[in-house]
Amino acid sequence: MSHRAEMPVPGPAVHPPVPAAAARGRAPGTLSAASADTVGDSVAVEHLLVHRGKADVLQDISFRIPAGRITGLLGPSGSGKTTLIRALVGVQRITSGQVQVLGLPAGDPALRHDVGYVTQAPSVYRDLNVLDNVRYFGAMHGRSRADALEAVAAVGLDGFLRRRAGDLSGGQFNRVSLACALVAKPKLLFLDEPTVGLDPVLRADLWAQFAQMAAGGTTLVISSHVMEEAGHCDSLLLLREARLLAQLTPAELRRRGGTDDLELAFLRLIQAGEGNQAGPALADADAAGTPKGRGGKR
Repeated sequence: MSHRAEMPVPGPAVHPPVPAAAARGRAPGTLSAASADTVGDSVAVEHLLVHRGKADVLQDISFRIPAGRITGLLGPSGSGKTTLIRALVGVQRITSGQVQVLGLPAGDPALRHDVGYVTQAPSVYRDLNVLDNVRYFGAMHGRSRADALEAVAAVGLDGFLRRRAGDLSGGQFNRVSLACALVAKPKLLFLDEPTVGLDPVLRADLWAQFAQMAAGGTTLVISSHVMEEAGHCDSLLLLREARLLAQLTPAELRRRGGTDDLELAFLRLIQAGEGNQAGPALADADAAGTPKGRGGKR
């Protein structure tokens, strides 16, 4: 979903129930007793699995996101960030698991005015000017012209109100898309790499705007592959090869990585995980008497 259609009505098979063996008697679309208490959580995910063809795009993902916080969804390209966001919005067919958003199954029509999604590809009309684009999307949510002007100003385009969207630069065009999502004033906002192509000053301004929204009670989930942006977040979801490596704060990431450099800390976390996975295999090789190395030396 993008803010073009805000929250489309999901198809009947968007969220198939967890297989009976895993559901343990739960009603379809409900979380387990251990996870049912989601008061204060905007998002609750339990054992999410997404297959695409023969590949696992997301493997056994579980986490919660508290309300009124900025959560960074971080990982290299191809790690599953966009697929995870699509699952949270309710437009991704999932294989198994449970996804609840604002207390309802992801994609529920009742969430249409409460959840916003800014995709990587801008979703605006090139033939309309900046203000008309934002007013159009705002009208879907009963927002006023003043709300549209506020959203345009928030992304630094108040000097381009009458400029046709198709005549803007790439970075400006992306900002129109962001303004079209902000005008709805959603309770939960997903942004898929919203700062790509923006200059450092504007990125700082946007993060300040995100912080202000979170202080006002909006929950934001922001994906990025730029680790320096992790420091702006309250908590982090770190993805690597379809798996959730960790959910932690930037301070915890620095501590676990043994460095203030968030990118280096993330790399060390990955290396530690790879080492833990290799350890049992080496232990099994020792137990079986399997030679190590090319020369068979032990």
